[in-house]
Amino acid sequence: MLDKTFDFAAVEPRLYQAWEDSGAFQPADEGEPFSIVIPPPNVTGSLHLGHALNATLQDVLTRFHRMRGRSVLWLPGTDHAGIATQMVVERQLAAEGNLDRRAMGRDAFVERVWRWKAESGGLITQQLRRLGASCDWSRERFTLDEGLSAAVRKVFVQLHREGLLYRDKRLVNWDPHFQTAISDLEVEQREVDGFYWHFAYPLEDGSGEIVVATTRPETMLGDTGVAVHPDDERYRHLVGRRVRLPIADRSIPVVADAYADPEKGSGAVKITPAHDFNDYQVGRRQNLDVINILDDRARLNDDVPAEFRGMDRFEARKAVVARMDELGLLRGIESTRHAVPHGDRSGAVIEPYLTDQWYVDAATLAQPAIAAVEDGRTVFEPRNWERTYFQWMRNIEPWCVSRQLWWGHRIPAWYDPEGFAHVAESEEEARAAALAMHGREVELRQDEDVLDTWFSSALWPFSTLGWPEATDDLRRFYPTDTLVTASDIIFFWVARMMMMGLHFPGDIPFERVFITALIRDEKGQKMSKSKGNVIDPLGLIEEFGADALRFTLTAMSSGGRDIKMGRGRVEGYRNFGTKLWNAARFCQMNGCALQPGFDPARVQQPLNRWIRGEAARTAAAVTAALNACAFDDAAEALYRFIWNTFCDWHLELAKPIFAGDDEAAKAETRAATAWALDQACLLLHPISPFITEELWGRLAESAGLQRETPLITAAWPDLPESFVDPEAASEIDWVIALVTEVRSLRSEMNVPPSARPVLTLVGADAPSRDRLARHNALLLSLARLGAAEAAPAAPAGSVPFVIGEAAGALAVAEFVDLSAERGRLNKEIAGHEAEAGKVHRKLNNPDFLARAKPEVVEENRARLAEAEAAMAKLRAALARLEALA
Repeated sequence: MLDKTFDFAAVEPRLYQAWEDSGAFQPADEGEPFSIVIPPPNVTGSLHLGHALNATLQDVLTRFHRMRGRSVLWLPGTDHAGIATQMVVERQLAAEGNLDRRAMGRDAFVERVWRWKAESGGLITQQLRRLGASCDWSRERFTLDEGLSAAVRKVFVQLHREGLLYRDKRLVNWDPHFQTAISDLEVEQREVDGFYWHFAYPLEDGSGEIVVATTRPETMLGDTGVAVHPDDERYRHLVGRRVRLPIADRSIPVVADAYADPEKGSGAVKITPAHDFNDYQVGRRQNLDVINILDDRARLNDDVPAEFRGMDRFEARKAVVARMDELGLLRGIESTRHAVPHGDRSGAVIEPYLTDQWYVDAATLAQPAIAAVEDGRTVFEPRNWERTYFQWMRNIEPWCVSRQLWWGHRIPAWYDPEGFAHVAESEEEARAAALAMHGREVELRQDEDVLDTWFSSALWPFSTLGWPEATDDLRRFYPTDTLVTASDIIFFWVARMMMMGLHFPGDIPFERVFITALIRDEKGQKMSKSKGNVIDPLGLIEEFGADALRFTLTAMSSGGRDIKMGRGRVEGYRNFGTKLWNAARFCQMNGCALQPGFDPARVQQPLNRWIRGEAARTAAAVTAALNACAFDDAAEALYRFIWNTFCDWHLELAKPIFAGDDEAAKAETRAATAWALDQACLLLHPISPFITEELWGRLAESAGLQRETPLITAAWPDLPESFVDPEAASEIDWVIALVTEVRSLRSEMNVPPSARPVLTLVGADAPSRDRLARHNALLLSLARLGAAEAAPAAPAGSVPFVIGEAAGALAVAEFVDLSAERGRLNKEIAGHEAEAGKVHRKLNNPDFLARAKPEVVEENRARLAEAEAAMAKLRAALARLEALA
C-alpha cells in the first residue's frame, strides 16, 4: 500500500541515484539522435531560478524524446568564467591576508585557481541533480579541459591565418579594478547623481569662446576637438577655426559633425576620442588626434600637465574643476542624474580606454549566420526573437576577444624581439615560424592576455563533442536539436555559436533556439537582492519538492510572457502532485490494479470508453505541445486530465460501479482505472519525474508485476485515435455538464449543502431521458438532489438553465431566504463596483499611466477585469433570484 503522503525528501535522492547508476542518462545505441548541450553555467555559480527554468525545460525535452525511443544526449558542463572565478580567488587571498596575484606570480596564481576549482567549483552541477536534470554526466565538460582548449587554439590560429582575427588599437570597456577589457554584457548602467560642468574654451584668435558641458571634467585634458552641428547657425562661422584648450594649452579645431545636438546644452560638444565611444567615431570621421590620458588603473598618465600626473581620475576631476574656476573659465554647474557604466563584477566605474587588443572580424562571420536563420535552417521560438537576432547581426562590430586576466585560455601568440606576433597552436610551432622568419633562434614571449570567456563558449556545441577530431559523438549528435537559453545572451552567445559552427564544422549548431521567459516576482517586478524579492529555487525544492518547482516553471513557460513567480504558485502545484498521489491510493484501496494482458480497446462500459478516449486525446495534445516547445500547453493538458478528468470525474463516476453488484463492470472499471493512471504517469513523467517514477514502481509492485524498464526509459504512449468513442464521450460529458451546472447554481444561490432540491428536465429528447434514468442514482449523489426527472413544465420556484437541447430547472425557492440573498448579492456587487470605479479612475489618469511602472499598470488592469467579471456573475445570480420572487 502506498504511504499516506509522498515523501519527496526521501524519494528524490534515491531515485536520482538509481537513474544515474543504471546508465539511463546515456544515449541509447539505437534510435534517431536527439541532442541538447546545456548552456554552461559559471563554475562559480549556484542555482538560481533562471538556471532552474532553463534546466527544467531542457530536461522535459530530454525525457520526452528518450521515452519516444530516440538516442538522447543532454551534454552538461561548466564555464571557467574568467573574471568571476579570478575574483573569487583574489577575494580569498585578500581574506587570508596573502599576497595579491601579481606578487604571487602567474603560475602560482593559476595553480591556486585550479585548486579552488577542484575543492569548491561545480557546486551547481550537484544542484542540477537535485532538480532532476537527466544529463549524461559521464560526458561532462569544462571549458578549460584539454580537449576544449585544443579546439580553442585551433580556431584562434585558423581565424588568424584567414585574416579574420587580428590585433588592433581600439576603444574598449576597461575595468580599472581588474585592469582588463570586458564585454558589453559585463557592463551595468547605473543611474547616479552627478553634475554637468560648463567650461569656456577660448577661441585661439581671442575673438570669443565656445562653452561646452561635461560630466567628466578630467577627460578635457585629452580633448582634440570641439564639434558643432553643420546646420547650427550659431557656430557655422566658427567651423574650421581653432580654440585653445585650457590647462593643456593645446590648439584644437572646431569641426562640423552631426553628432552634436543643437538642442542639447550649448550645442557645442568637446571631443575626447580616446575616452568616449561616440567621440572616437567623431574623431575617426574628422581625422582628430587620439590622446590617451589614463593608465590601466585609471590614473592620469604623462600625457597631461605635470600637476595632474599620477592622480586618480576622480581626484583629477576635482582638480580640473578647481583649476578651470581659477582661470575664470567655469561657466556653471548643473545637477543631473545620468547612467554611468559599472563593471558587474568589480562595481568599478568603467572607462572607455584605447588599447591594443585582439579582434575577430565578426561582420564577415555573421553573413552565413544571418542566412541560416533567414532560410529557416535555424528557427527561434518565439519567432519574434529573430528580429532581435537580425538587428544585432546586421549592425555587428569587431569582437574584442582578449582579456587582461590570468585565468582562461591564454592567447596562442608569441612575440619576437621586433614585436611580431607568431600565432600558432603550440610554442614549438611558433619557434619554428620565428626560425623560418629570422634564420636563427630568437627569444619569444607569449602574449600575457587570455581569451574572452565567450570565445570558448562559442565553440561549445561542437568542441564538447570532440571537434576538431572526427568523433562518433560529433557525427551522431551535431548539429544539436534544440538550444534552450535566455534572451539576454542571444547576441553574446547564440549568435557567436552560429558564426563559429557554420565556419568550422560547417553546419548550424542547432536547429531550434527556444528563448525562455524572464522570471519576475509575483507582482511582476524584477527580482533583485536589494528589493529582497529573490526566490531561492533550492529552498522551494526543500519545502515542496523538485516536481512541484518543475511543474510550476513548465506551466508558466508561455512564449513571450514573463513568469510571475511566487511561493504560493509552487505550493499549488505541490497540491497537484498530492492529488495524483491520493488518487493512486484511492485506486489501490478500491482494487484498481494493473492487469497483465488488459486491452483498453475492448472495454465496454461507457465510463471506461470515455476515460480511454480522454487519455488518447491528452497523449496527442501533450505530444504535439512538447514537439513544438509549447511547454505551458503540455502542462495545462496534463493538469486538466489528471486533476479534472481523472480525479474529479472518472474516480467519482466509478465509485457507484465499485460499490455495485455487477462484477464484470467492476473488474473492467478497476483495470481501466489502473491503465488510465499508468498513462497519466507516463505522460507526466518528463515534467514531474520523481512522483511518477515512484508510482510506476510501487503500483506494479502492489499488483505483483515486474516492469520491464524503469519509467525513465519506458515507451511514450502511442494511443490510436480510435480510442476516442464519440458515443461514450457524449454520454459522460452530458453527466458532467449537468452536475457542474447544478453545483454552480447551488453555489450562486447559496443553497445549503444539506438541501436536496428537485431537478426537472423540460423538453428532453429520448437519449437525454435515457441518460437521466440510467445515471439517476449517480446524479442524486453527485449533485445532492432530492429527485431528477423529466417533465413537460418546470415547477414553480425553479431556477432555469440550458443543458443540451433541454431546459433544466432547479427548484431552490424553498431553500433560499430571498430577502437575505438579495441583500448579500447587492452588497457584494456594490463592493466590486467601488473597487472597479477606483481602478478605472486610475487607469484614465494620464499622470498615473506616465509615472507608474508597467507592472503596476498591468496589475491594475487585471484588478479591473477581475472586478468586472465578478460583477457580471453576481448580477446574473441576482437576476435568477428575482425570477424566483
